[in-house]
Amino acid sequence: MTVSLTEAAVRDGPRSDAELWRLIAADDHQAFTDLFERHAQTVWNYAYKLTASWSAADDLLATTFMTAWRRRGEVRLVRDSALPWLYTVTANLCRGERRRLSRFLRLVPKLATTESTPDHAEKLAQDNATQVRLQRVLAAIERLPPKEREAVQVCLLGGTSAADAAELFGISEASVRSRLSRARSRLHELSQETSDE
Repeated sequence: MTVSLTEAAVRDGPRSDAELWRLIAADDHQAFTDLFERHAQTVWNYAYKLTASWSAADDLLATTFMTAWRRRGEVRLVRDSALPWLYTVTANLCRGERRRLSRFLRLVPKLATTESTPDHAEKLAQDNATQVRLQRVLAAIERLPPKEREAVQVCLLGGTSAADAAELFGISEASVRSRLSRARSRLHELSQETSDE
């Protein structure tokens, strides 16, 4: 009568990690399940201590045991416990994830641009609105009395100082400032009229 390794384990008691690992290396799924059930909570706790995140600990636990299964034929346990090797894999995976996340976070500012490129249609609409406002201002200036209009054109539109305009007009600087003040008041009234229309 042939007795399977699993039946022998039930009869002889729990197997050591080293025995389980030898079976796992021979593709024994039940031995892998036994090893997982034995160490999953401990590995999860370790992963949680490394990350302080339940979801990250879950991910690390899964990835650690996937790595254990993939590398089952090449791993040799130094002691009878698989925990030191599982801890090492968990820590290495955690460091790798932190490096990946760090690179990503350094890259994000380079990818995110603070300047938005205006849409061509928006630019045309803004230009058109600016053009309309400018035409309204110029029309309002044309409605000013001639001396005020002249002061506005020379000083406000032309950028000439009040002192230079006074010399140009042959009047005092105070008179130029007075004309500009009255012109601003009238322009304000005219802009109110056009906005009410």
